[in-house]
Amino acid sequence: MTRKQMAGGFTVAALVVAFVVGILFWGGFNWAMEATNTEEFCISCHEMRDNLYAEYVETTHYNNRTGVRATCPDCHVPKEWMHKIKRKIYASNELYHKALGSIDTREKFEAKRLQLARNVWKAMKATDSRECRNCHEFESMDYVAQGRRGRKEHQEGFDKGMTCIDCHKGIVHELPDMYEEDSSAVLNVH
Repeated sequence: MTRKQMAGGFTVAALVVAFVVGILFWGGFNWAMEATNTEEFCISCHEMRDNLYAEYVETTHYNNRTGVRATCPDCHVPKEWMHKIKRKIYASNELYHKALGSIDTREKFEAKRLQLARNVWKAMKATDSRECRNCHEFESMDYVAQGRRGRKEHQEGFDKGMTCIDCHKGIVHELPDMYEEDSSAVLNVH
């Protein structure tokens, strides 16, 4: 076997190894993305389980007449890949605060609730409530089946370019206790 043949064989072998390693990396990466995109993962830390999850199970997003359940990732993690990656990177800040114990007690959580809520509201506003629209499509709304107030509010909101979170703060999680001190936290709550 000549040097040229050996070099060619080595190149092919290196490409095959790189291809296999790439597939394993991509598969492992996607597995990790999906494993961290479940309600079980979200409530695996007591901060979420004891605070936000406990509130959520009392709402119609958890239990309702149609049997459709929106889980934590449905509302807080985008479906589209690039947006999902961005959200997962942002979530690394949440892991940092988990390690610091920033909200590891109910008292610490309540002290930060307004700030945490504002972060979520700001993100939802910036994305035009994208995750809400995964289930609630404006085009599919039957205004006739809505109550008079809902029909009026939805039509006016859409005409003004408003988005879901402009009015529906506190629909799944309790509003911050400090809303009386800062009414901007809960403007237009319905």
